[in-house]
Amino acid sequence: DKQLGNVGADDVLIVQQQQDTGSANDGPAEYNPDQAASSSIGDFSFKVLTEKDLNKIESTKGIESIEPQISATPEYITTSESKKYAVSPSLFIEGLTVDLAAGKTISETSNRREVILPVSYVDSLGFSNAEAAIGQSVTFGIKSPIDDIKEVTAVITGVQQTTLLGGGGAIVSQALMESLRDIQMEGLPTSAKEQYAAVVARFNAEADQSTVDAIKERLEDKGYQALTIEDQIGIIKDVIGAITTVLNVFAGIALLAASFGIVNTLLMAVQERTKEIGLMKAMGMSGAKIFLLFSTEAILLGFWGSLLGILAGIGIGQVANKIASNSILKDLPGFDLLAFPVMSLLTILLIIMTVAFIAGTLPARRAAKQNPIDALRYE
Repeated sequence: DKQLGNVGADDVLIVQQQQDTGSANDGPAEYNPDQAASSSIGDFSFKVLTEKDLNKIESTKGIESIEPQISATPEYITTSESKKYAVSPSLFIEGLTVDLAAGKTISETSNRREVILPVSYVDSLGFSNAEAAIGQSVTFGIKSPIDDIKEVTAVITGVQQTTLLGGGGAIVSQALMESLRDIQMEGLPTSAKEQYAAVVARFNAEADQSTVDAIKERLEDKGYQALTIEDQIGIIKDVIGAITTVLNVFAGIALLAASFGIVNTLLMAVQERTKEIGLMKAMGMSGAKIFLLFSTEAILLGFWGSLLGILAGIGIGQVANKIASNSILKDLPGFDLLAFPVMSLLTILLIIMTVAFIAGTLPARRAAKQNPIDALRYE
């Protein structure tokens, strides 16, 4: 969840112009005068969104709000005591969960020039550690259209851990990105400034998959391409899901084996305590109370067994995390191989107690139906 949270928010669609320019088999795409002209970055050309496109996207059924994604390409980032380094900033999106080594995330209502730096930049920019970088200033250098480099200062609010899925660039506030873009677009006509590579379109966070698919189809009919976080990470999400499914299957097999173990243990307990059961019934204990007695024993077996299992699992998991952090995950500080969320552990505890109760039902019924005279004669 930490890693996927670095990619984007769950309740957004990244909307762009459909970039289809035709294929070798179908021929070139037909010119559409209603679409914006292409914009170029180096050798890469893409269709941009204009104010007209923004209005069409916002009016789409199911879209609650939109945020145009402005961008800028600084030449470098530096401090007064460091060299200049290349940097690729991305705009902070509300709902983005940043895995921080230190500091805090960018405030959603902030109008300050703020930046979250990757942990790899800390040492290079002259800071002793991640904590020491918080609250310090960095300078971005960016070219104007006449090749004049101007500088913009920003405050470091957080330092991001190395991530599996992130691009490794700085995450900047809206105010900082606007300052950089204003310099890069200085003197250009308004029409050039009101062009965007993408738009973040928000939908109801409670919407189910069919509703989201319907919104994407409506946008596609209007000539736009919309991607959710699942679409963006694609195969990675599928791999994570497959691993989780396999682990859950093993957990199911373990629960099934445990159920047979509980049934066997309680059946033996009933067998060994036949005289005791007969005596309790002879003295007036009802079958319902005897059933409750053995059912409670089954639940307690499940509780103590699962509790000991959880504690053992956490202990082994901590050792595994330490070994992994010093070997296969040494380049990903803060990333744990195994996690132990409290709610998941409580859920497991309740599930196993329920399984134990169900498994103990047969022995408990057998004990409750014992004939007291036969039970007292039992050897």
